[in-house]
Amino acid sequence: MQIILLGLLVAAVVYVIMIYNGLVNLRHNIEKAWANIDVLLKQRHEELPKLVDTCKQYMQHEQATLQQVIQARSRVQEASQHHDVAALGAAESALRSGLGALFALAESYPELKANEQFMHLQARISSLENAIADRREFYNESVNLHNVRIAQFPDLLVARALGFSREAMLRFARSELKDVDIAARFKQ
Repeated sequence: MQIILLGLLVAAVVYVIMIYNGLVNLRHNIEKAWANIDVLLKQRHEELPKLVDTCKQYMQHEQATLQQVIQARSRVQEASQHHDVAALGAAESALRSGLGALFALAESYPELKANEQFMHLQARISSLENAIADRREFYNESVNLHNVRIAQFPDLLVARALGFSREAMLRFARSELKDVDIAARFKQ
């Protein structure tokens, strides 16, 4: 009888260890997904001043748009450093809006559009934006898997006992989910 009880106890301990390891794996996937986003945000952070400096040479009367991009860039950097997912989503939306306005305004400056450095930076930043969107999707998928797993029985017993908690998804601002009104951007 004692051997059976000992066997059941060992099986229960092994099962709890397997659940714990699975939860740790999911948490590390979230950290990895965040790190991947962070790398791209830093690359874009380094490219944006070059873009603004290039635009300043041609867009003397568009300081408000340039300032909007610079301020949004700072907010993204600050949210990223503090791992503030909610603030990062809002800051990203503001930055994307500012970049969209900047690229639309660039259409009014033929010399700027023809500038090789501007074209390179525009392509580079657009590429980084697409990569960030892909990584954000992977991050949210990792968070979803984690959050579902810690809510399911019997994993929730281990998760609660060992301090696993829900993680926040990287949400988009409502304005970013709307269709882009290209005509309105050209009227600015």
